[in-house]
Amino acid sequence: MRLFWHRRDLRVSDNRGLAAAADADTVVPVFVFDDAVLEHAADPRVRFMLDALAVLREEYRDRDSDLVVAHGDPAEELPRIAAEFDAEAVVWNEDYSGLARERDARVRRALDAEGVHRETHHDAVHHEPGTITTNKGEPYAVYTYFWKKWRDREKAAAFDAPTAADLADVSGDPLPSIEDLGFSEPEATVQQAGTEAARDRLAAFCEDAVYRYDEDRDYPTKDATSRLSTDLKWGTIGIREVYAATEEAKATAEADGDDDAVESVEEFQSQLAWREFYTQVLWANPEVVTSNYKQYENDIGWREGEDADEHLQAWKEGKTGYPIVDAGMRQLREEAYMHNRVRMIVASFLTKDLLLDWRHGYEHFKDHLADHDTANDNGGWQWAASTGTDAQPYFRIFNPMTQGERYDPDAEYIKEYVPELASVSADNVHSWHELSVGRRRQLAPQYPDPVVDHSEMREAAIAMFKRARGEEVDAD
Repeated sequence: MRLFWHRRDLRVSDNRGLAAAADADTVVPVFVFDDAVLEHAADPRVRFMLDALAVLREEYRDRDSDLVVAHGDPAEELPRIAAEFDAEAVVWNEDYSGLARERDARVRRALDAEGVHRETHHDAVHHEPGTITTNKGEPYAVYTYFWKKWRDREKAAAFDAPTAADLADVSGDPLPSIEDLGFSEPEATVQQAGTEAARDRLAAFCEDAVYRYDEDRDYPTKDATSRLSTDLKWGTIGIREVYAATEEAKATAEADGDDDAVESVEEFQSQLAWREFYTQVLWANPEVVTSNYKQYENDIGWREGEDADEHLQAWKEGKTGYPIVDAGMRQLREEAYMHNRVRMIVASFLTKDLLLDWRHGYEHFKDHLADHDTANDNGGWQWAASTGTDAQPYFRIFNPMTQGERYDPDAEYIKEYVPELASVSADNVHSWHELSVGRRRQLAPQYPDPVVDHSEMREAAIAMFKRARGEEVDAD
């Protein structure tokens, strides 16, 4: 008998560790609600997790088994459950954050003390962190070189789901409610969880949007993204299954002789590689969760104080007076999700227009995103803040009005999430910062004036980073 410990792999199909456990012995599926992990959770993610666990439990029940659930410290619960079922081993898939690695080390020690074998597998990524390196054997700090090796490496095929014969005849306690875990029903509408829902999203994406992904992915109204980020974060679908579907789509495009479509599919695949790039950055540098990856000669000098706090709150509430920024922040609250281009815009605005520490933004996203992934979100925030690996150069600063005009030219996205601007023309929406106060009050009396002047803050941001780099700042 073996226990399989589910964590961020809430599925039975294409699950490397589960397949290995089933090949070796009869499996008891287990999930432990870990308070130390829940301390870092938020309502939207707990809602999705519970929904995914309910689906997972039904998949096991369809196979005449069940999901055994426990609540407590895995280092205590797993040895106890192993003893209850006389299991000789516990199997799980690796996680790569510092918190997860510390937890897993404690679990290994606890199992060793009880004489229970443990076995781990790399499941959430195609290529184990530390296996794609420079010629000197060091982790890559530049994505492009990582991508070239990632792209050319052979990818494993999806793993089969266990059958009823592979699973123990067990029954589990009911799942807790979200309130039982100390959380509340989220204000946001969280997308449907489970493998079938994820497969539906993948199939719909590969039928159409993947072929125009390269051209349309930056436009939030064009429905050109996969919406699989939450599924990949929680592992309700396997990365090998996703990649195989994109390979099939690419083969179709190649058969049709559509080079643009082939490039578009490859661009989506490169986004999968970005996730693994940031995973290996976190694995090699666990301190980046709270510290800048890139070291500066001096402190960056992020703004602090009452005005900074007010601006941070305006950003959180989507009341900055910059329409594309506010639309993104309100989408986040309504859907526990934000379009990727808009994530870059709002992150740039926080760090370069408001001159506020990226960690404020990272924590806010962690509180509201259903797809929050430590590696991916940290990498994205540090990219925007010019503090991360392969980051945006500090002097390249998004103009939020230009970004809105370029990627939402008709202001459709903005008006969907900022109803105060619904009757305002797109031209006036995109020139909101240039309008007089009187004209703004006439057009949209409930929508705020810009909290800062972008041009002024751009110059202040460049000066701030020059000082941090120990460079001379031009005098006015």
